[in-house]
Order: sequence, then C-alpha cells, then structure tokens
Amino acid sequence: MGRSRSRDADHPQARLDHGGIASIEPSSFTTGYELIVDGTPQSHVDLDDPTHLHFEYIVRMGAVVDQLPAGPLTAVHLGAGAMTIPRYVEATRPGSRQQVIELEAPLAALVREHLPLPRGASIRVRIGDARAGIARLPAGLTGACDLVVSDVYSGAQTPAHLTSIEFYREVATLLAPAGVLLVNVADGPGLAFARRQVATASEVLPEVALLADTQVLKGRRFGNLVIAASAAPLPTEWLPRMLAAGPHPAKIAQGAEVAAFAQGAQIVTDADAMASPKPDASIFLR
Repeated sequence: MGRSRSRDADHPQARLDHGGIASIEPSSFTTGYELIVDGTPQSHVDLDDPTHLHFEYIVRMGAVVDQLPAGPLTAVHLGAGAMTIPRYVEATRPGSRQQVIELEAPLAALVREHLPLPRGASIRVRIGDARAGIARLPAGLTGACDLVVSDVYSGAQTPAHLTSIEFYREVATLLAPAGVLLVNVADGPGLAFARRQVATASEVLPEVALLADTQVLKGRRFGNLVIAASAAPLPTEWLPRMLAAGPHPAKIAQGAEVAAFAQGAQIVTDADAMASPKPDASIFLR
C-alpha cells in the first residue's frame, strides 16, 4: 500500500474506460516512477533497474520467483499495473515467455508509452477481464505455466469474481505440475477475507504458504499478504532468512500454521463471493 497523491496535469495521464484517472509520477521516496490510479499507488517501476522492487509485497513475490528452477519461465500475469513483476522476470530470467491480461486499454497504452517494456522482451499484453481472459489464452499454456500471478485491483479492492473457488480452479488449469500461483491479498484486522482466500486456494492447490509483514499476518493492521500455492511442494528453503532480512520483518507461514490460519474459514464460491475489504483512506498516507 502507498500514499494518496494529488493529481498534477504535468504528469502523463489517461482516463480509464471504467472510470478514474491513471497517471505516472516520479517516486517521492526512491528512484523510478509510480503508477497512480485515483490517488492510490498501484505500481512502482525503475527503468534503470527492473530488479528494484519497492513495494513490500512485490519484494516478497520476487523472493518466491527467485526460488523457482533456474532458467526462463513461462508466466501469466492477471493484472499487472505498470508490469513490475513481468519486468523483474525478464531481467532475472532472460528468454521467459510471459502473457499479461489487463482490463484497461488506456492504462496499458499509458504504461507502454511512458514506461516502455525492455526491447526484445517476450511479454504479450492482452486487454480484457482477467478471469474471462484465461479461456482466451493460447491452448499451449494449459498445464505449462511455471508461474501465474494474480494481482488484480479495481481501485483498492480485488473484484469478487476473482476470489472464488471456481476462479482458482480456472487458474490452476494453467499451472505446470510444479507451477506456482502467487496471489496478492489485502486485508485488515481479523483477516476474515484473507482466511477465506487461503482456505479457498488450499482446496484447489494443497501446498500453500503465506508471506506477509509480521504485524499484518497477526491481524494488527491493514496490509498485503501474498499467497503462494502449488500442487507440488513449494520451493521455500531459503525464504525465511530472506524475509527476515527486510524490507521490514516478515514471515512465511507454512504447513500446520497455514492450516490453523484458515481453520473454520468458509470456502468462497461464485454465489457468495465479495470484493476484498476497502481500506480506510488514511492507509495511503505516510
């Protein structure tokens, strides 16, 4: 999560098809740029160093990507903002084949023009709804993806139809036998939404780990949690030490701890799915 921003006509902007304004602004706290949608930072990109992952939850996603077997990856990204993770994969795994599904054509065009992708990168951007777009991906991706990332937000909330067991089953069809799904989940005290998401993901992909700031994982404040899920044991041997190193003390929950986290949580279905909790506006102020 980031901070609210005032709009500045001097920054490149685009009016989105589904309402709101997207802009690209220099980062106030580090090198690079941020994609801002209606005052909420959605992505950070450092064109000079694509391995510079500024947002904490993105750092944790990158740490999981680093654990995957060496060499190029086949990846699908559901929602990508300014495409921070696709750029990271390209920088750290040259030759990777990547597909991005982005709802907003004006946003994708804004990013392409002002934060261009690396020359020669095999990153295909498709416009459309993330869930509907899964069915339109090339048939050769079915059962072939080393990595699928779900990081879709409408404003500050994940749309309801991207939280259900039916959605997770559709995503799972893309994964190779040892492929990994990464999901960005935002939740606050009590973590009721996150617990249901873990329970739902676990029903489809039994090997699940949860990565988050320790205070967020304890339900003491609003923030982002990363679900890593797979049909095969997750490659997490070095993650605890990496997470403890920062950017803030973080933890990886696995096995019995994940089971305890999700205990009693009801699996989400299309019939009862709800969008993720909307954070208070103050969460974006620093």
